[in-house]
Amino acid sequence: MNLQETIEDFGQRARTASRELASCNTEAKNRALEAMADAVRDRAATILEANAKDITAAEANALTGAMIDRLRLDAKRLAGIERDIRSVAALPDPVGAIISQWERPNGLQISKVRVPIGVIGIIYESRPNVTSDAAILCTKTGNATILRGGSESIHSNIAIADALRHGLRFAGLPEDSILLVSTTDREAVRIMVQMDRCIDMIVPRGGQALIEAVVAHARMPVIKHYQGVCHVYVDREADLGMAQEIVINAKCQRPGVCNALETLLVHRDVAEPFLQKCGAELLRRNVELRGDRQVRKIVGDAVKPASEADWTTEYLDLILSARVVESADAAIDHIEKYGSHHSDAIVTGNSATADQFLNRVDSATVYWNASTRFTDGGEFGFGAEIGISTDKLHARGPMALEELTTYKYLIRGTGQIRT
Repeated sequence: MNLQETIEDFGQRARTASRELASCNTEAKNRALEAMADAVRDRAATILEANAKDITAAEANALTGAMIDRLRLDAKRLAGIERDIRSVAALPDPVGAIISQWERPNGLQISKVRVPIGVIGIIYESRPNVTSDAAILCTKTGNATILRGGSESIHSNIAIADALRHGLRFAGLPEDSILLVSTTDREAVRIMVQMDRCIDMIVPRGGQALIEAVVAHARMPVIKHYQGVCHVYVDREADLGMAQEIVINAKCQRPGVCNALETLLVHRDVAEPFLQKCGAELLRRNVELRGDRQVRKIVGDAVKPASEADWTTEYLDLILSARVVESADAAIDHIEKYGSHHSDAIVTGNSATADQFLNRVDSATVYWNASTRFTDGGEFGFGAEIGISTDKLHARGPMALEELTTYKYLIRGTGQIRT
């Protein structure tokens, strides 16, 4: 079969599998998830060997250190994937939950009930753990999934998907519930996003070019995992020690992920003492600082001038833009103008200022005195995530089990007719 026929065949197989999977009870799905976790554990050596091929290719292609970190698997991260699978198995199953129910005056009993979406396409780059996260969340919610990862993680994705499909097969569930497009041909993306007769929803995770291409051509609903231009605003009434710890964590703990800090905003009243100390620590940690005139005056010549483009850039690296602002209002205005509606934080001891920030910043996740690095399905108690939606409909923030369901109305009558 040619590529078009292969992808279309995937769509038909996934549609068939989704109908069977949707009828499985929670016990059967959890049993499959445990078998999938066992398979990842038992095939650890094979998965790490495949990942080593991807790392070697990434180094040969001169990918950045942060990008290679996103790609890399080791025993600890693989154990984390196994743990996440078991965590999802232990979570309540949203499918079948009654959202609301009521009785009409004519005696009709109406229930609004959660159901699977059907077939979900996931198009993503770099991080091989997405293969597992997407597949296990879809399995738990009774959805089939078609996965198309990036070329840089192709060997890892294939090895993980093979393990997960083995778990499904072992547990007696349809293994075509998880299908991985193993070609790196970008034409596969175009074909997938036009298969609205088979795929009910597309979730793209990757760079701006990928997401814009998917949105431009998709014939089905798209939930965007868009840029993470995340901010931390250090208020005039912040505990500066706490603020520094939050900034260092948000920028340096893992700079190559979407919830890492990209722009630091500091109130003018605390700019000098805060930036003198925190700026020095960031530079010591090899963070490249790009600042406005006031930041450069305080921190020194090691700071590069920030351009207009810096305020909208998701670096995914040890680079940080910084600006001194006049007020909390000015910080909020900056975030509204330049941010990506992903994750933004305020550090302050003033609850009124914090409430102002929490209520006015229009982002999927907004923090008071905490690092933006917590925007994560696992950290929110969801077990895993399929992405961080920066949309408003139908999902926002970390997408997990509930976000992978829709609903339908069940109406029970005793012979009522409309007059």
